[in-house]
Order: sequence, then C-alpha cells, then structure tokens
Amino acid sequence: MDIEKKIELISRAPSEEILTADELRALLEAKEHPVAYGGWEPSGMVHLGTGLVCAYKMKDLIEAGVKFKAYLATWHAWINNKMGGDIVLIKKAAEHFKHAWISLGVPEKKIEFIYADEVYDNLDYWQKMILVAKNLTLARGRRTLEVAGRKETEANYVSDFIYTPMQVADVFQFDVDICQLGMDQRKANVVAREVGEKLSSIDVTVKSGNMLMKQKIGAAQNLGLKFWKPVCVHHHLLQGLVKPPVWPIPEGQEKETLTSIKMSKSKPETCVFIYDAPEDIRRKIGNAFCPEKITEYNPIIDICRHIIFRETSTLQIPRPAKFGGNLELQGFEELAKIYSEGKLHPMDLKSAVAEELIKILEPVRKYFDKNKEAKELLETVRKANVTR
Repeated sequence: MDIEKKIELISRAPSEEILTADELRALLEAKEHPVAYGGWEPSGMVHLGTGLVCAYKMKDLIEAGVKFKAYLATWHAWINNKMGGDIVLIKKAAEHFKHAWISLGVPEKKIEFIYADEVYDNLDYWQKMILVAKNLTLARGRRTLEVAGRKETEANYVSDFIYTPMQVADVFQFDVDICQLGMDQRKANVVAREVGEKLSSIDVTVKSGNMLMKQKIGAAQNLGLKFWKPVCVHHHLLQGLVKPPVWPIPEGQEKETLTSIKMSKSKPETCVFIYDAPEDIRRKIGNAFCPEKITEYNPIIDICRHIIFRETSTLQIPRPAKFGGNLELQGFEELAKIYSEGKLHPMDLKSAVAEELIKILEPVRKYFDKNKEAKELLETVRKANVTR
C-alpha cells in the first residue's frame, strides 16, 4: 500500500486532529509498520463512542499496516476509582471491553491487547514514569486532569497526580510511534510529545582538558532508556444525547462544553450502548436532543456524520406522502443541507437513525447472546456500580 493511501486511512473520520501531518508522513516513509496504541479505562458498559468510533480507528490503522496495541488500563481505572475502586470488577470490565471490540469486527489476531499487570511488573516502566514526573510541573499536571475525566479542582489525592505521568510513560514503554486516542486525551499526548522530545536529547556541560564544552546526550542514557516525540491522531468524541446545560452553547466555550457532554457510560441517559435492545435504541434516540434546522452540536446529526454515513452511503427516511414522502439521502452533505433548510423533521430523522443503528449493532447483540463468556461478563458489568 502506498503512503498516500495509508495517510488517507489514518486521517479518515472520525479522526479529528493529527499532530502533525508532516510528522505522520515522515514516520510512514521511515517505517513500513509503525506501532500505534489506544488506551481505555475499563469502567463499565460500552457505548457508541468507546465501541464503534474506537473500533473504526483500530480497523483503519490496521488496514494501513500499523501494528495496533489496545491497552486495557485497569490501574488507571483503579486510580480513578471507577466501579467503586473494585479492581476485581475492573479486570472483568477489561475482558468485557475486549469482547465488545471483537463483536464490532476488530480483527483479534491483528491486535495486541496489553494488560496493566504485565506492564507494571517492570522496573523500566517505573523509571520512565519517574523521569516523566520530574519533567512535569504540578500546575501542568493539574491542567491535564481532563484525561481522567476530572476538572482541575477535583484533584484531592496524590494518586490523581500520578495518572498523567503513568499514561505518558505507557507511550514509551509500549514503543509507540502513534498515540491514537480521543480528543479528551489530547493534553496527555501533548505532554508525551514535549517530554519525549526533551528527554531524547538535552544539553549537558562536560569538561575537556581545561575547557568546558556543551554536548548533547540522551537524558535517560545512564538508565538505558529511550524517549522520542510520538505522532498523535485524535478522534472525535461523540456528543451525548441530552441537551447541553446551556443552550445555545456560548461562543468560546464550545470545546469545554462538548467535552463535558460527551457520551458517558456513567450517565446512561446520554448514550446508546452497543448491545442495547432495539426498543431501547428507539426510545433513547426518540428522546434525544435534536434541535430543528440546527446541525452544529446536534447529537443525532453527530451520529449520522460519524457512524451512519461511515457504514452506508445512503440513508433512507420513510415518511408519509402528506409530509413529503420517502427521502433517500446520498451522503452527509445532502443530509446537512436538507435538515438545515427545515425540509426534514427531527422525528423523521430520529426514526431513521434508530433503525440504522439497530441494523448496525445486530452482530453485537448476536455475539453477546451466543458467546457465554461475553454474556456473563456483560451481566457482571451491567449489575456493577459504575462510578464517574
């Protein structure tokens, strides 16, 4: 496969940002099979964002010849007190996540699943974590708390501050060339780029005879550790189904507002789970926020852009003749135009989207019904106390 095709796959929506496009091209020119990773706190049931959106990018990168590592970050979930801080439940949730992606068509044999217990039983990892922490100020660490789903004011324990250094150390422990995570993980990935570049080469003063000379050496040379500047590919975060707390979203507050209203498994009313029954999908989509004529910050339009038209090139909208008759929309651009002009009612769109999601997720429902282990894990996670 040529480099242009690889770049097209890696950049393909739901990718939203690449740091940087030039660095990605240079990486692909230098390495035929670079390594990418995504990391997830296994902390409950799997919704459209964690499930479909993440599965899309795993498959894109695998198709582009990238070796993909899926990190089931049980310790990060434990630090973040997910599932009540019950590490046994968190580990079961990790296995549940694995089944979820396999049910969505992620090729199990072409992906490496990594577990925290295997990684952290290695002194090299902790040396890397300490080196990262020594190059991250307390103030900067506090500003990265978004990666753990926290506000800056919500850091109450020392463990909150080791979350980001651990996440950044993961990148270098896994030999990652590409960090492929959601936009909410951007701050940690930027730290990885900055710290990786800094630790890969620093100026030191050495004595040569009677002269002092500046020389570049690896910052971690004495420990035998290597650092580098990874490329970052950040994907879109699906908007939750509920109306934002302030509407319209104030100008200049779009980014922080959207992060706060993303789909969240700890808020079931905001999301569709990948194994939801058809009647639940119809109910949730039917009740979803979908402002008439408005395409920006509209969760149903968001699902159309990033899921429906990823799966199909056309969307059928059944309507009675008195309301204009059936519509067949050829791509997202046509949908956005028709909807913004008021020629498509929100309820008609929501009905069509619900039926499309039911079809898209049918293989998942069948998988979890027939696979005994997956079914048991889902029931365990479903009954657990999913904490934010």
